[in-house]
Amino acid sequence: MQLTHLTGSRRDIGLGHGRAHAAPIRASIAVYDRLFQDFVGLDWGQARREAERFGAMIERRFPAILEEMAGIAEGAGLELADILTLNCRSEISLTQASGGCSAFALQRGGSQWLAQNWDWRADQLDNVVALHIAGDDTAPLVSIGEAGMVAKIGMNAHGIGVCLNAIRSQTCGEGLPIHVALRRILESPDLAGALAVAEQDRVCSPAHFLVASADGQAMGLEVHPGEPGVLTPRGGAVTHTNHLYDTAVTCQVEDFPRPDSRPRLARLDALLGKLPKDAPVDEARLFEILGDHDGHPLSICRHFNPDQPAEERMETLFGVVMNLYERRLTLRHGKPCESGTSLEVTLPAG
Repeated sequence: MQLTHLTGSRRDIGLGHGRAHAAPIRASIAVYDRLFQDFVGLDWGQARREAERFGAMIERRFPAILEEMAGIAEGAGLELADILTLNCRSEISLTQASGGCSAFALQRGGSQWLAQNWDWRADQLDNVVALHIAGDDTAPLVSIGEAGMVAKIGMNAHGIGVCLNAIRSQTCGEGLPIHVALRRILESPDLAGALAVAEQDRVCSPAHFLVASADGQAMGLEVHPGEPGVLTPRGGAVTHTNHLYDTAVTCQVEDFPRPDSRPRLARLDALLGKLPKDAPVDEARLFEILGDHDGHPLSICRHFNPDQPAEERMETLFGVVMNLYERRLTLRHGKPCESGTSLEVTLPAG
């Protein structure tokens, strides 16, 4: 895994992204073409038409990002509609497809940490990219996600970081698509700005955004088209998997979590509860948690499970640990229990 550096205007950033990752962007389109057909009965052309309505929502709330998407399309030799559809893949398939993902925020030893595994279809493993974006109008940021998408999991030079847990639900309304909202958060100067994405811009389909800042604040945002649920730290930690549990949200939104979501959450809480309250931690210790196999196959670190139907098989494709105080992100591409090498990125404090 190498870090791709993108600079300049929105169009420049998009062009660089598209040119550097044209092959995995096209491979991602092939993956989601199959997924849309398997899960919601749409071919790629039909999915493109479905994405048009989300484009109108982006135009109202975050128009600048459309210029970057157009640049990605141009750089990869595709059409804007293709890149828009990739960035709306969660909304198009939200009624059936949801990944795994186990995430936590932890404050220890004067540092605020964010960490998560991203669990998804194994055919996306080689389409994961690491982007360092230093735009003309925003502070530098790092995003780890899928080729062709404007953001997923990462942090910025202000010390704001975000993780993502997918939520399977039939709810969809007005707001920003999930991955566009994540980019909006990564461009936020502080936690208040990140919260405004959920409270003011709104997110058109349910998800969980775990947001934290270098000054030791953290919150879980169970986002949806209405008022988000807010989860606050307990014992210095916020944990989440793939089901909703803030009562302010569960009374409004019905979700359909997979059987492994609650066991993984309970295991995260147990492991973090064993960490000494007054002792510092490091990346290696937190990657041990992300590599935990207790309760396999319903474990935090997900491996191939032949007993599941093919469309249900989710594996851990990468693990990320962020020290927001030091603006340091460490990525293990593949399963954290197996990865022998890491990509480490440090941003200058902004």
